[in-house]
Amino acid sequence: MPSVKNPNGPSKNRLAARAAKARKTSQKRSAELKYQIPKLDALRGARPGLLPNCGPKAKISSKKARKLQKKLGYALQRKAAAEGGDAAMADATKGGEEVREGPDETEMEGIL
Repeated sequence: MPSVKNPNGPSKNRLAARAAKARKTSQKRSAELKYQIPKLDALRGARPGLLPNCGPKAKISSKKARKLQKKLGYALQRKAAAEGGDAAMADATKGGEEVREGPDETEMEGIL
């Protein structure tokens, strides 16, 4: 009697598709573990090297970045004015010291 395939089992195409799907999901899972992207960010479009499209971690536009820089600058000016005027550098020297232009003889002793 000739051998006939079981009609109730999956076809070769279905078996290949199932294996391909399992391979794809395992690759995806290993990539997620490798880069540790939070699930919510991934849902918002984040990928390795790409920020999400919306939410708190989304990339801001250049225009908005310029506006934020201006606001931060104004905030620093207000803070300096509230502290009493110009911000003095505490660790800067007073300028009464002599500036040395060349190497001393003591530094050149052991060279030759």
